[in-house]
Amino acid sequence: MSSFENLRIVDNFYQTSMYFPMPTVVISTLCDNGKTTLGPYSLIQPYYVAGKDFYAMLLNCRNSSNTAQNILKTGKCAINFIPDNPKYFKEAVKLSWPGDTPEEKMPKCKYRLEKSLTEEETGEKRPQVLADAIQVLECTWVRTLDNAQDDKPGCLTGYEPPYHDFNGIVSKFGAMFILKIDRILMKKRYSDAIINGVKASDFPPLPVDYGYRDSKNFWFHRKRRMRAELLPVREASLDSVRYAADRVDDTVKFTDDALRKILNVPRVFLPTVLKSCVAWAKENNVTLISEEHMNIINDKRSKEKKK
Repeated sequence: MSSFENLRIVDNFYQTSMYFPMPTVVISTLCDNGKTTLGPYSLIQPYYVAGKDFYAMLLNCRNSSNTAQNILKTGKCAINFIPDNPKYFKEAVKLSWPGDTPEEKMPKCKYRLEKSLTEEETGEKRPQVLADAIQVLECTWVRTLDNAQDDKPGCLTGYEPPYHDFNGIVSKFGAMFILKIDRILMKKRYSDAIINGVKASDFPPLPVDYGYRDSKNFWFHRKRRMRAELLPVREASLDSVRYAADRVDDTVKFTDDALRKILNVPRVFLPTVLKSCVAWAKENNVTLISEEHMNIINDKRSKEKKK
């Protein structure tokens, strides 16, 4: 006999039919008057993470929300990750009431705002960002995906079909936006940790929420000290890496000492690593990659990461 119970799947199943941990972010967008308005969201997640010309997030929201309507107009937003301090989370809950206009909610908002770094450097009008955010993603909606470029704002009582599958207006009351990440902004303490190596104490205090569990409360979980679990070490054999390396290019080859530098690369990522080494070799007129060359390539990657 199964040890599980079967729950009925209903609208907003992630809140009403299961426990689903989600990030808590505040999204800033531009109103018609050029001022910034804020809306809290949890249905936000990475979308394009590798292998594309750009990186992207996916936002799922009501198409009548201030956030959705402003993205349809301007295509610009900023995703602000708030600290897990209860005063910041309480402010996010205050901003979450559906139907409130920016004119109604923003004068009472206690979040501190500052000018976008992109706007400071380029002059391009952008939504302001939360000064107390730990990290911010400045984003632009990719209108052309799923032929969503003709979706217009203004239908606050529901959109009529046809609908898109994954970008723009996707249902009578729903919208999804594929948001190109223009910049990742981060407070120095946490960016330094990523560049220099993260310890348990370096992880930022980010809240996790579980949505509306009832008609009274919005539940969230505060960050505790991080617990590290060592990754398994599965070093490939030199012969298996040699087999892959000999087939990656007809002209550029590797010495055994060079291949020993990448024995611990997971098999699924090995072709990508080998191809990047070959690309470096061709740029530098190298036909036999040695251990010394691999050290140069690794130093180059490390410097690029720091930038």
